[in-house]
Amino acid sequence: MRSAKIDTAKPNRLWLFLVCLSAANFSLLIESASAAEPKSQKPNVILIFTDDQGSIDVNCYGSKDLITPHMDSIANQGIRFTQFYASAPVCSPSRAGMLTGRFPRRAGVPGNVSSHHGKSGMPPEQVTIAEMMRQAGYQTAHVGKWHLGYTPETMPNGQGFDRSFGHMGGCIDNYSHFFYWNGPNRHDLWANGKEVWHDGEFFPDLMVKQCQNFIKEPHEKPFFLYWAINVPHYPLQGKDKWRKKYAHLESPRDKYAAFVSTMDDCIGEVLQTLKETGLRENTIVIFQSDHGHSTEERTFGGGGNAGPYRGAKFSLFEGGIRVPAMISWPGTIAEGEVRSQLATGCDWLPTIADLTGAPLPRHKLDGKSLKAVIESAEAPSPHDNFYWQIGKSWAIREGDWKLLGHPRDTSNQAPLSKEDQLFLINLSQDIGEKKNLAKQYPEKVEQLKQIYENYLQSLTD
Repeated sequence: MRSAKIDTAKPNRLWLFLVCLSAANFSLLIESASAAEPKSQKPNVILIFTDDQGSIDVNCYGSKDLITPHMDSIANQGIRFTQFYASAPVCSPSRAGMLTGRFPRRAGVPGNVSSHHGKSGMPPEQVTIAEMMRQAGYQTAHVGKWHLGYTPETMPNGQGFDRSFGHMGGCIDNYSHFFYWNGPNRHDLWANGKEVWHDGEFFPDLMVKQCQNFIKEPHEKPFFLYWAINVPHYPLQGKDKWRKKYAHLESPRDKYAAFVSTMDDCIGEVLQTLKETGLRENTIVIFQSDHGHSTEERTFGGGGNAGPYRGAKFSLFEGGIRVPAMISWPGTIAEGEVRSQLATGCDWLPTIADLTGAPLPRHKLDGKSLKAVIESAEAPSPHDNFYWQIGKSWAIREGDWKLLGHPRDTSNQAPLSKEDQLFLINLSQDIGEKKNLAKQYPEKVEQLKQIYENYLQSLTD
């Protein structure tokens, strides 16, 4: 039997039909495969905001006596900032500055707001990161501490969060979830604006479960999670394994250290959940402490470590406002790198907008995008200068120069006299802020005072 031959020079009709049919099927196959491919998705964002954590109280910031592998992993997988500043040296205004991208005073939160139910806080007309992200099509969640208002319109669900779980006041006992720090003692645990009870359950563990459940949910939209950890803020209630591990340290460092490592475990559990769900490389993780460590009696007079810096919580010396801060987005931004440019908590809102394509609020912002700094260690800081104020104390930084007005030193490292009401430092020469150069450089004092006056004027514009 002879085999059939096809004359390729003069193809017959059957051959042409088969070729056309094959091409059509191949085209359909390609279209089907393309439809099955996942569409490009905006990155998720998790913003971890710790509470009263000292300037160097992470291994990657120089701590030698703490165990913090999970916080360190954020730096190892991303970028660590060495001149990063909280927008205020105390809880509420620092949170307001970070969530709105504005100076706390411009955001309507010049100091701590009340921890009493029924008391208002940050004005509802302020635009938070959550509101910005929700406008960009994100699902938004708050877990942990709030401390920005205790009325329906100023609680998280009134400020852009689709869901919320946590306490509204400044702190709670981690097992009873009561606020004990002024009377009457009152329970403070809420889910979406309604009081909930979890008697005897450790609040950091409850936060971890809430974060994990939110991450594991099937998401049709990308998500923004604001995890405001209430640790290592007092009461210092670390877990037993860490109390034993740090038993060799003196008090109060032993108690503080146990709580920091307890927190590190919690962060590790949530990061592991991101990895297990396959979301780690599509999730931006941001980490920052809200300000320096506490030296209050409620925290045994200290426990945290500001390293070479003077000051602590409530102070505008470096130890009160210079904080650990990191950002990680594996596969997209550099890993294991350091940035020394001046940056601030107000910068996260415009930075997140820049990285995700979210629309910026239309009103004036004081934060600047850090995208260029993240991309290059050679990029300049987006800030020529910056301003802080808490009560009558204020500070201006421009380059290496810093001027404080009516300074307060909560670390009690050195006395302050009447002659120190204007305190000038060159940080490149005196990182410990011990020597007042105001008399030596009166022209620099006047220049920085003018910058301060300009900022005050801008707050009323």
